[in-house]
Amino acid sequence: MVRINLLPHRQIRRAERQRQFNLMLAVTAAAGVAIVFMGSTIISSRLDEQLSRNARLEAASANLDKQIEEIKELKTQIRNVLERKQVVENLQLNRSQAVMLLDEVSRQMPEGMYLKAIKQQGRVVTLEGVADTNARVATLVRNLSGSQWLETPTLVEIKSATVNGLKQNNFTLTVQLKAPKSLEDEADVTKGRPA
Repeated sequence: MVRINLLPHRQIRRAERQRQFNLMLAVTAAAGVAIVFMGSTIISSRLDEQLSRNARLEAASANLDKQIEEIKELKTQIRNVLERKQVVENLQLNRSQAVMLLDEVSRQMPEGMYLKAIKQQGRVVTLEGVADTNARVATLVRNLSGSQWLETPTLVEIKSATVNGLKQNNFTLTVQLKAPKSLEDEADVTKGRPA
């Protein structure tokens, strides 16, 4: 009988498998390192891109904030200029108002009465005067109702008094001014045309 020793053949196969295993392990480790390196590189590049985008957005946001502040400042300046313009326009409208008021009151007053005081507070004008009869005060109230410069006359009080043996009626009434809407309306009113 012939004896064959298979041990070296098994050792050779085992060594071959061990070498293949080690080779596969090295290739897998190298592939893992390469994948980790590539992933790290990709993530790092994307992170850098996102950081640069964020920096651009922050710069644009800061620029917009600065522009918003400039716009707010301009709006404040515009509002101030418009307020000043409105004041000048109101002064222009009201510059002849006292003359018109006195002229209108003198035209509407009936005979037999005179005024002691005229006070204006805003659009409300208070007239204090003396009349010889109550009927004259009523006529004044009616005349002021139809005025083109005055409206809503209201009799506040009327008192009877005797001065130097003559009976007089002291009265107080309020009336509101009709302000023209613009300079053109005032020009129309001064020319005699109703606004």
